[in-house]
Amino acid sequence: MTSTQSTQDLLLSRIRDVPDYPRPGVMFKDITPLLADPEAFTALTDALAELCLRHGATKIVGLEARGFILAAPVAVRAGLGFIPVRKAGKLPGATLSQTYDLEYGSAEIEVHAEDLRADDRVLVIDDVLATGGTAEASLELIRRAGAQVVGVAVLMELGFLDGRARLERALHGAPLDALITV
Repeated sequence: MTSTQSTQDLLLSRIRDVPDYPRPGVMFKDITPLLADPEAFTALTDALAELCLRHGATKIVGLEARGFILAAPVAVRAGLGFIPVRKAGKLPGATLSQTYDLEYGSAEIEVHAEDLRADDRVLVIDDVLATGGTAEASLELIRRAGAQVVGVAVLMELGFLDGRARLERALHGAPLDALITV
């Protein structure tokens, strides 16, 4: 068994399926058991930090809210800065905002305007890639701030929702790394 395979197996073994949450017919993938397990959380942090180094990132963007939980320790491990991308109205001061469409409606995310610079090479980290809308909007924000996107990394990709196709178009050739695909 390869190291990558053993890491994937460890991570998968700590993700709990919760049927019919948040509504009937949905199988929710709960990562809280993974976060509660120091061995699994360390393996996840190490795997994502390795991707930061491989892609030459100088900053990490974490997407609200579970992306913060993953991205902050990765930034510390990789010795990089952490930038939160938040829901609209949660950041004080000057912000850049981006609206995006949801399945039923729209949402808006923001980043501090001064947190990213032209020489920054940014890796976006989130817990799950579903339809790709939030991640796609974050890529637009990063580029509008003048920084370069070096990739997106997620713990888990929900392949049946086809967010990869949407996001790969928005990445303009930068890599999309999913540690696990279900």
